[in-house]
Amino acid sequence: MQIGELARASGTTPRALRYYEEQGLLQPPRNRFGYRLYDVGAVTVVANIRHLLASGFTVDDIRSLLDFLDQPLPEQFESAPGCSTALAVAARRLSSLDERITALTELRDRLAHRLALTR
Repeated sequence: MQIGELARASGTTPRALRYYEEQGLLQPPRNRFGYRLYDVGAVTVVANIRHLLASGFTVDDIRSLLDFLDQPLPEQFESAPGCSTALAVAARRLSSLDERITALTELRDRLAHRLALTR
């Protein structure tokens, strides 16, 4: 299938698919005219990429999991092939998110304090 067909089948845009390709997340072969050609499995890969991005994973995180994205994502990492890799990536991302939440909470508290002083 071509890029527009994959975009429709996966509920995304051709622009997003080109971005995923630029980032090394998709590597479609091209035909002799230069058109990208995706197989049906690309729908699953794109769904997994989108799910992981929406879950807080970064493109770099996802790049380290490319070997496992051709199958539907399991509910639990333990049941996935390469689960140690996925667990390590998830643990790093969770730690990073916790740090960001802490920093944002501190920033929010400082702003709330300043606003309280002006009332």
